[in-house]
Amino acid sequence: MEVILAKNSGFCSGVKKAYDTALSLAGQDVTIYGELVHNNSVTDKLKSVGVNTVERLEDVKTSKVLIRSHGVKKSDLDYFAGKGIEVIDCTCPFVKRIHNIIEEYSFKGYQIILLGDSTHPEVIGAAGWSKTPVIVTDRFDPDYDYNQHEKLCVLAQTTFSSEKFANFLDFFMKNCKKTVEIFQTICYTTRERQKETLLLSQKCDAMIVVGGKTSSNTAKLYEICCNNCAVVDWVENSQNFDASKYVNYLKVGIVSGASTPPEQTMEVFSNMEEVVTEVKTVNEMEEAVAKLENGQQKFRKGQKIVATISSATDEGLALYINNTKKEILLPKEELSCEKYVKQEYAAKVGEEIEVLIIGLNPVLLSEKAIKALAEEEKEIEEIKNGKLFNVTIEGTNKGGLTARLGSYGVFIPSSQIRIGFVKDLDKYVGKTLRVKAERVETAERRKQIVASQRVILEAEKAEREAQRAQKEEAFFSSVVLGDVVVGKVVRFSSFGAFVEVNGFDCLAHISDLSWTGVKSPAEVLEIGKEYEFRVLKLDKETKKVSIGYKQLQPRPWESVPGKYAVGDIVTGKIVRIVEFGVFVEIETGVDGLVHISQISHEWLEKPTEGLKVGDEVKAKIISIDYEKEKITLSIKACTPAPEAPAKPRREKAEDAGEEKPRRRERRERPADDGEVHEWKDTAFSGASIAELLNK
Repeated sequence: MEVILAKNSGFCSGVKKAYDTALSLAGQDVTIYGELVHNNSVTDKLKSVGVNTVERLEDVKTSKVLIRSHGVKKSDLDYFAGKGIEVIDCTCPFVKRIHNIIEEYSFKGYQIILLGDSTHPEVIGAAGWSKTPVIVTDRFDPDYDYNQHEKLCVLAQTTFSSEKFANFLDFFMKNCKKTVEIFQTICYTTRERQKETLLLSQKCDAMIVVGGKTSSNTAKLYEICCNNCAVVDWVENSQNFDASKYVNYLKVGIVSGASTPPEQTMEVFSNMEEVVTEVKTVNEMEEAVAKLENGQQKFRKGQKIVATISSATDEGLALYINNTKKEILLPKEELSCEKYVKQEYAAKVGEEIEVLIIGLNPVLLSEKAIKALAEEEKEIEEIKNGKLFNVTIEGTNKGGLTARLGSYGVFIPSSQIRIGFVKDLDKYVGKTLRVKAERVETAERRKQIVASQRVILEAEKAEREAQRAQKEEAFFSSVVLGDVVVGKVVRFSSFGAFVEVNGFDCLAHISDLSWTGVKSPAEVLEIGKEYEFRVLKLDKETKKVSIGYKQLQPRPWESVPGKYAVGDIVTGKIVRIVEFGVFVEIETGVDGLVHISQISHEWLEKPTEGLKVGDEVKAKIISIDYEKEKITLSIKACTPAPEAPAKPRREKAEDAGEEKPRRRERRERPADDGEVHEWKDTAFSGASIAELLNK
């Protein structure tokens, strides 16, 4: 079996421009007025990146509106201008030409006859540029009196059937005797596709038409195929497409409409490749069409030719094709100059110019396309040699992501998107990826780049790891335990600060930041600043380094010797209370203990009976232990003793209701000499005082 893929498949230039523009507006406050193209997958892709579509003028609530390639009525543009809505006009140039013709000739008093589908948005929009009602029809009506109009202007929808247009003109010219202006407004890509489809369907045993079921241009291709081939299938995409049903046919042709994304056609084509023995493009079809169009001179799309400038007009240059008798217009938009000045080019009549054939039937020429092609070829060569490039993801298929780079399709397999498995491909649509080519196919029928982002990420990861290993080796070979190093604080955690020293991350634990203790590293250090630290621990095997900041700061106790002595009266603040006493801060980092027995001349059960944290008190130093860095204080030594000793407490006997005298056992109370004694209260249990004393 032989499968022939039509060369002119997928988006036309007008649709592609509108589609690319819509994707570039993702994330902005923009709405598309009407379906961009009659293809559900395109609409769904745009919706997935936040570019929504509305069908009514009053539903446009955004600050910007995109006009699709079909164009709109003049009154619609006036409406948006009145509302202050910015218009991004992506109307196809061929449709704009129809608007201009209708506006001009209706103003001159011509009756406009527009051949096309009266329900199609392109026709509705075009009719809206006429000063008077437009006659919209798809065939010659023998019962209508066309001669009632003094002047008539005839033109067609850009996707109208070339055959039907010719038939209409044949009948019209035989029956109409008035002044008539006829314009050939069918898009050249439409005519090219239709001729290509005609020849292909005539030679194939089965035809596959790919495109949306509501697409006008796709419907025309389907109609042509049905008129020339016994087996014709119309499929929207590769889903539920069974390629095996065509294995018994000798030749199968594939065509697609101008509103069909190229990847949809290629998916169907790829499915067919799995069951075929030979695959061809329709180059021979194109050459046959070109031969019919141009006599014996054969032209092909993408061919460079040398032509002679024969004249300069307002529309562009008339070029005489060397070795032929044909003259072709080179539109001013296709010249490589920044601004077209007719007088300047008129002086160049007779000079030769190199142009590129960008379309056939009729032949379309471009000078700037040569420059673009050369730049693309140069870039592709650099990409083949390993240059990284960026692409914006346009869609997905079952195998990965799809994008475009100029005239090349780009495919990124799901395994090559990142390091690890990718479950949701759709989240990448609209995003820009940096990729590297794994394979480049430059064949005219299938220009494609198979690319990978994963190889870049893996290479960058390996480079980072190598640099980190190099930094670690340099660090551990230059730093020893006890060194003083300079480090930059990079981040905080609950347990300390991470500090970069010579490109290596070290940990300064929160306990090593201050001699007085802190709750947060931010109390001592500031992110982004450099400080000196002492290296406290080095572990080359685990790559862990501990450093300290407080080790380079003065210890609070260093100022105590010579500053305080036993017997001194000091003033301090209570900083914490424990069961056996309170701690008084004499100065930052220097605390003294006031034992519960040294708080008051009266007996206290708890230190909190008379004190609380934050109270400022006076106390007498009763002992200093420099080795253990401890100071013992007495508050009661700074207050006069009571005249009479306090009466011992008594408690009621449980059985007789009498109070029992309490005896005192030893409990911790420092004597005047600083020695600690232990006292404990014990209730009398009926024994005599003498018995207790004997104990």
